[in-house]
Amino acid sequence: MISLKKRLTITYILFISLSLVILTVAINIFSSKLFESFVKDSISQRNAEIVRAFSEAYVPANNAFDLATLEAIGMLFVHEGYIARLEGVAGNIIWDAHDMDMQHCLDVMGNITKRMEMGHGVKGELQNIDYPIVSADKLVGSLNITTFGPYFYTETEEQFLKSLNRVLAIATAVLVVLSATISILLANSIANPINTASVAAQAIAAFYTGGTKRETLNIRIREDYKTNELFELSHSINELATQLAEMERRQKQLTADVAHELRTPLACLQGSIEAMSDGVLEPTKELLASCYDEIKRLSKLVEDLSLLTGLEWDKITLNKSEFDMQELLNNVSAQFAVAVKKKGLALNIKTRSILIYGDYDRIKQVIINLVSNAVKYTDSGHISIENSAEFIFRISDSGICIDEESLPHIFERFYRVDKSRGRETGGSGIGLAIASAIVVAHGWKLTAESELGRGTTFTIVEGVNESRGA
Repeated sequence: MISLKKRLTITYILFISLSLVILTVAINIFSSKLFESFVKDSISQRNAEIVRAFSEAYVPANNAFDLATLEAIGMLFVHEGYIARLEGVAGNIIWDAHDMDMQHCLDVMGNITKRMEMGHGVKGELQNIDYPIVSADKLVGSLNITTFGPYFYTETEEQFLKSLNRVLAIATAVLVVLSATISILLANSIANPINTASVAAQAIAAFYTGGTKRETLNIRIREDYKTNELFELSHSINELATQLAEMERRQKQLTADVAHELRTPLACLQGSIEAMSDGVLEPTKELLASCYDEIKRLSKLVEDLSLLTGLEWDKITLNKSEFDMQELLNNVSAQFAVAVKKKGLALNIKTRSILIYGDYDRIKQVIINLVSNAVKYTDSGHISIENSAEFIFRISDSGICIDEESLPHIFERFYRVDKSRGRETGGSGIGLAIASAIVVAHGWKLTAESELGRGTTFTIVEGVNESRGA
């Protein structure tokens, strides 16, 4: 399988080289046509110059041509490929280049014919054109000019064409080399970041398949690319590594927390049962009640973990019905009345009768969780519970705040607040994740606000998928 770098390089080189070749051929054809037109015009102009030169050789006073002048200019034009023959008005030959030097005329025309047919592929023949010679508006003769037709190049013009073709060939070769270099650089600029991202992705995969001894996902690749797609690719890889590393940390933290939560009641149960088995303690009603409480604690933790898993995999079934939110809030508030009074807190309840369509038991579980947290984290001040037409439920407390760094993550799975509220009292760190998952399953949203010195507020608001009853 060919690599992306090679494929891009070969594609770019072939495309640019082919384009340059086509462009060069087109330029060559166009320049040849243009030069051909130029040469034809030059031949016409040269013929006009020859006619004018022969006309100027006529001497009116003698009523005859100056033969010495005719010979000089006539043989000069022979060298250029123009064979002239001057005839008088009566048809008599006054001067003929063939008579002056027949072999030279044949050699010149032979060279031109060979040059045009073999060098330029122009199949032509000798053509004769007659021009009248006029002096003082009087016809004094007729000039016949023989040239290679339909057109021909002089030696100077042929050298110019060769030089032009040589320049085009060199320019094409230079551009091909330059394009190949640019193609390689361009292919590298595209393929290298993709290869880097591929290596990083493989390293991430190896981390989870056990193919690496790396302890953490500290994989980061450069992002300072000017191309938007390459930047997005590298940024996504880094973001993925960051999120996976954070998730890995949370999973380890959750495992440690669950192990701790399980260890404590199990240790109590083990100690109590061993003591009763050894006869050290009597199986009194109080001791059995303590063991039962630890069993309930274990059951609650397992139930929470099972519920969180079900919610995350959308396997929870909601038994929805219409109920009065005011009745539910008053019921929950009554359950915490003793705990609130024991801590000396002020419980402000401001509810109104509003019908809600949802799972009563699940919503009650969410509200109990939020009220329980408020009581747990508030040592002095107040707790306020309310509902209105603008929101389904709101609870505010004046207790320990959630630090700014942790606030955006408190509803994420495996996340546990390490500072402020979380550090003060501990906890398994899955209660808010469960609450948020239940709320989201209803199509609603659970939000949190916290400010130092003012406490924390949790609010449940309607989403776009569900609506409340009137």
